[in-house]
Amino acid sequence: MRVVFLGSPPFATPILRRLLESPHEVLGLVTPPDRPRGRGRGVSRSELATLADDAGLPVLQPASTKDPEFVAALAGLGADALMVASYGEILRSELLDLCPHGALNVHGSLLPRWRGASPIQRAVAAGDAQTGVSIQRMVLALDAGDVLLSRATPIGATETSADLFGRLADLGAAAAVEALDLIEGGDARYEPQDTELVTLAPKLTKDDGRIDFDRDPESVARHVRAMTTWPGARTRLPDGRDLVVLEALPVEPGGATPPAESAPGPAGSVLAGPGLVVQARGGAVRLRRLKPAGKGAMDDDAFLNGTRLEPGERLG
Repeated sequence: MRVVFLGSPPFATPILRRLLESPHEVLGLVTPPDRPRGRGRGVSRSELATLADDAGLPVLQPASTKDPEFVAALAGLGADALMVASYGEILRSELLDLCPHGALNVHGSLLPRWRGASPIQRAVAAGDAQTGVSIQRMVLALDAGDVLLSRATPIGATETSADLFGRLADLGAAAAVEALDLIEGGDARYEPQDTELVTLAPKLTKDDGRIDFDRDPESVARHVRAMTTWPGARTRLPDGRDLVVLEALPVEPGGATPPAESAPGPAGSVLAGPGLVVQARGGAVRLRRLKPAGKGAMDDDAFLNGTRLEPGERLG
């Protein structure tokens, strides 16, 4: 199969690497323009574009896929199919119909669950027992195309979105090659999605990272894992400073984390420790790993050594 790959790092990088190692022929990469990076905000090549450069692939970086010159250049490559992973722009029918086998998308969930831009974070936050990747035929409706294949994987009890992100990228890389194998061998079978099972995963904003302590302790802990590393789970200290939370543990009597000793207060109230324990709905949660504004990551005991927080004060 002759394919053109469309994607953005980091999710797309292992997928392109696996395609380059496969028997299929990658004709080129389409990726967004290089953007400023790092503290100096200098424009630098992405890891994905660098991988394509090293492989001798032509790299197309249109400001918009609606650009007629880009569409003509893409058509000129003569691909059998487009393979898309985390490209970040909705493709029009002009592109979806460009190749004989259409456009395939590597999506980070078991469709129809979690259609949209943040399927990995939503799966962790919801407490799903498993997730996976789906290879779907792209249509104009968001993630609504028929599914060629899906591959499932369990979500670990303490796994963050960042952990899961890397595993799903690798799983998606293998699935992308398998999908092309099926098409090339004439064995592709596409299954329509069950519309009654659709759930949505809209794009996250920085505000989505805010911790709502008026939820049960397990939900708060899952939220912290889900928002790692973007947009980051955070709360606000009584003095108004932001506090990023890297790890949170439900407090359970008899568990590994000792129970709080203070009487319950309003959600977000600081309780007696050990550590930074906060009242949630129906229980408490320990904010075990933290990153104060302008400082590095630290455990809660180290944080409390430098920040006075009295029981009864409230976060958020």
